[in-house]
Amino acid sequence: MLQCLASVYTTIRGLTFEVWLVDNASTDGSAAAAQERFPDLQVIRNPQNLGFAAANNLALRKARGHYALLLNTDAFLTEGAVLTLFRFMERTPQAAMAGGQLLNLDGTRQNSIANFPSLALLLTNEALLQLLFPRKYPGKLRPATSPIPVESCIGACILVRRTAMEAVGLLDERYFFFFEETDWARRMREAGWQIFFVPDARIFHAQGQSVGHETGSRQLFYSSRYQYFRKWHPRSYPVFHAAIIVRLLMNTLLTGLAVLATGGCVPNLRRRLRGYGKLVLWHLRGCPT
Repeated sequence: MLQCLASVYTTIRGLTFEVWLVDNASTDGSAAAAQERFPDLQVIRNPQNLGFAAANNLALRKARGHYALLLNTDAFLTEGAVLTLFRFMERTPQAAMAGGQLLNLDGTRQNSIANFPSLALLLTNEALLQLLFPRKYPGKLRPATSPIPVESCIGACILVRRTAMEAVGLLDERYFFFFEETDWARRMREAGWQIFFVPDARIFHAQGQSVGHETGSRQLFYSSRYQYFRKWHPRSYPVFHAAIIVRLLMNTLLTGLAVLATGGCVPNLRRRLRGYGKLVLWHLRGCPT
């Protein structure tokens, strides 16, 4: 988090800005450390973990800018990234949201674009769809060299127009973590706005550090995905739900076969099998929150 904040103060130039930090009931003294290091930081302290959407909304209601940059604590801005996004938004009045190119810490590209969840994405390989239909499913396999319209951007770093937020409302707080920015982008597109990917804005992203890689984070992911399908595809939701369970069972079976074939000697395969098993049991219990 301190590295993230340092990147804000050292890379954003030529713009007037304020910084809001929302502390979701952390217990490690991180909020106090941030405020000591960055005295003009404005901190909102929550008595409990409200999740991503509700926490961001608290700051969005107080922020005064024409734009809001939502930045995960595991993301680090590069020089000029925010200015690039800002200049693009200024010359593109129909843009409600813009995201940049997310990078792994070694400089390689991450997927920075998110298509709206669909049955095609559930039943096939996303990388294959990106390869076969790059215009419909843009991704890192065929990197863009200039801004392109997309369905949604990964929410680690997105710049959002204030008037678009006022038009469609803030983040849907029924999402605790995952899919809230996808839902937001869809609401904006439904209202006639556009979402863009701007590759020249580059942001390092220590992917997964905000939420971790344990089974609990995967349960959050599945819960949010089900929330998305119930909201946007209520009639076909049972089909989506069944497709997810079938895919999860197939992954469990194939991983189990791989563990048997390797004699259980590959730790990563054993961890994946345990994770899939826990997710299957969680589904059998009715996906409790």
